[in-house]
Amino acid sequence: QEELVESGGGSVQAGGSLRLSCAASGHTSVTYYKAWFRQAPGKEREGVAVIADEGTTRYADSVKGRFTISQDNTKNTLYLQMNNLKPEDTAMYYCAAQSRFRSAWYGYFDQMRYNMWGQGTQVTVSS
Repeated sequence: QEELVESGGGSVQAGGSLRLSCAASGHTSVTYYKAWFRQAPGKEREGVAVIADEGTTRYADSVKGRFTISQDNTKNTLYLQMNNLKPEDTAMYYCAAQSRFRSAWYGYFDQMRYNMWGQGTQVTVSS
């Protein structure tokens, strides 16, 4: 069974950097899109960054210019490089993957697009 496992979270001061990783294990299938989402306490889960299998990326406005999503398909690993972190970036970060064809259209940051989810890794940014 395929599984997504995040790592790399931690506590940093504002202005610092972290690199999150998401490793896929088990029988890895082809994915159409991979993404990072985050959920802060008391808030809804929101999309942060998306990468297509061919490499096209999309970002939420709140992280543009600070976060970079990338993938290494030879290692079945997804990354999120986070620079110039702000206290408002504090959240649980989840990786997600779409490995099933969807006949209906879902937005790139719509959770309904993704059928695989990791357990999350905590990022805390202090001021």
